[in-house]
Amino acid sequence: MEDRSPPPPPTMTTTSSHQDSDADTSVNFTVKFSGRSIPVAASPDSSIRDVKSLLQPLTNVLPRGQKLIFKGKILDDSTTLRASEVKSGAKVMLMASQGLHQGEGPILKAAPAQPIVRGTNRSSNVAKEKAAAKVDKTHLERWKITGVVALAERNLEFIPDEVWACGPSTRILDISNNSVECVPLRIGSLTSMQKLLMDANGLSDQSINWEGLSSLKFLTVLSMNQNDLTALPPALGAITSLRQLYFANNKLTSLPVEIGHLNQLEVLKVNNNRISTLPLQIGDCISLVEVDLSSNLLLELPETLGNLRNLKALHLSNNGLKSLPGVLFTTCIQLSTLDLHNTEITADVLRQIEGWEGFDQRRRSKHQKQLDFRVVGSAEFDESADKK
Repeated sequence: MEDRSPPPPPTMTTTSSHQDSDADTSVNFTVKFSGRSIPVAASPDSSIRDVKSLLQPLTNVLPRGQKLIFKGKILDDSTTLRASEVKSGAKVMLMASQGLHQGEGPILKAAPAQPIVRGTNRSSNVAKEKAAAKVDKTHLERWKITGVVALAERNLEFIPDEVWACGPSTRILDISNNSVECVPLRIGSLTSMQKLLMDANGLSDQSINWEGLSSLKFLTVLSMNQNDLTALPPALGAITSLRQLYFANNKLTSLPVEIGHLNQLEVLKVNNNRISTLPLQIGDCISLVEVDLSSNLLLELPETLGNLRNLKALHLSNNGLKSLPGVLFTTCIQLSTLDLHNTEITADVLRQIEGWEGFDQRRRSKHQKQLDFRVVGSAEFDESADKK
């Protein structure tokens, strides 16, 4: 979990005739959580609920999953810091309920390849790496005939030269579960490539030549799950042939506005990242059918999401969301799968959104065998059926 500095304390209004003390204008206290000491500053009239909202981006624990304990007593959401006798210098303990976290972060799985045996000098290392990556003639001939270059789980640290020898014959390149750290400019020589699968490698922001990728005019599937990417460049928007895009389990903090150029994109999966905001241009991806944004740091969604009239499945679990775009149910009339597990959105909130009845009818029709959807008071919205 990456460290984040706390948000600034709420602005207080003061006048020269009323010189309030620090204790009256701001309460500066410490929250103990998971071995950390988190400094918090808030108005003494802030409710405990407000404090939990401040703690959410600092701890990734949703407010309803937090228990604040002071002097052996669990603090009630409706009370204020003043009423709870929490003063500057106080120490408050935070206990988190399991499973009520937003943005679980990257889940990196080690490739099942055997470790590379390295020599004692650089020349020996290079020779052994080239030997390990050597492709026999039979494989090369098969690749050229079928167009499928299958190199998953081969303990590779770079893309073998034989791949480039296939040139325009290559339709699918699968080098998942290796230790490849570079996508060179030469990737553009595979001019007929339709699918590029590079899950679970060592890819970073600087190791991908996007100029080469953006020249692939027939690329429909790009999968780079489980790498070490923190940002996607504007050049992504140049690959307008894309229909499926997979960047789950990385460290992305945002999506480029140029993603709106991908108007043929049907599947977008960027779950388990650190994304806190979505660009308005996401609404320009008018062909989207399935979107997975689960386990990120989203607090709100843009209204332009309602432009996705072909959307059928939207996964939003494990985020800090408290509401949905007001037009979602009225304009996304094909939406039948909505996963809101471990968010702040309750059934009461959903029922107040225009078009809810139509969506609810669609989801019930889709899951006729799992109609135990029950609402008790303001219980959270349960879409467990959509997980199966």
